[in-house]
Parts: sequence; C-alpha cells; structure tokens
Amino acid sequence: MIKMENHLGTIEISEQFFISLIGDALSDSFGVAGLAPVRSRKKGRLLSTQPQKSVVIRGKNGKLVIDLHIQVTYGINISAIVTSIVHKITYTVEDVTGIGVAAVNVYVEGMQVS
Repeated sequence: MIKMENHLGTIEISEQFFISLIGDALSDSFGVAGLAPVRSRKKGRLLSTQPQKSVVIRGKNGKLVIDLHIQVTYGINISAIVTSIVHKITYTVEDVTGIGVAAVNVYVEGMQVS
C-alpha cells in the first residue's frame, strides 16, 4: 500500500492498482514483449528459479520510485524503448494518481524473438 499525505488527508493506493496501471501503459508500448520475472543472482550465477516481482514501487521523499523488469522484442533499439517507457510511465502515473514520480528504473531481463 502506497500512502501519501496532502492538505486534504491521506491517500492510500494499493500496489496492485499501480501494477495494473503500469501493465496497461506497457501493453501499448512498441517493442515491449512483456514483464519479466526477476531471478535472484549471486556472483553472476542464477540461484533461484522462484520469480520475484516484475514491478516494484516504493516511496522516496514524497514521490514514487518504480522499478520495471521487462523483456523486449529482438531487433529493436533498447535505448529508444527504455526512454519511451520512462516518459510514458511517468506521465501515466502522475496523470492518473497525481503523485509525482522521482524515477523509473527499467531493467531489460531478456529478448523475445517474434
């Protein structure tokens, strides 16, 4: 649950709402094959096959920090996709919730051949 306070009171928004909102925004993004599960790593080696969350949201100084783990379509410019995603997610979250976004960190976990 993300809690933010303003002059009218406390706003509580579930993490599931943010995940749905971000998932909808990503579904329209060119070159994004989907969200990717994060796997635990240690010294460059995969340790666990249990996936962790693909979207992690946390508060920092009254704003949100969003970590996204995605798969991209093979042959697409990754830098261009990531820049587009950062702008799109920032705009969507701020527009819908009114809560500022401090950072969107995008981690490309893999590529998918279509």
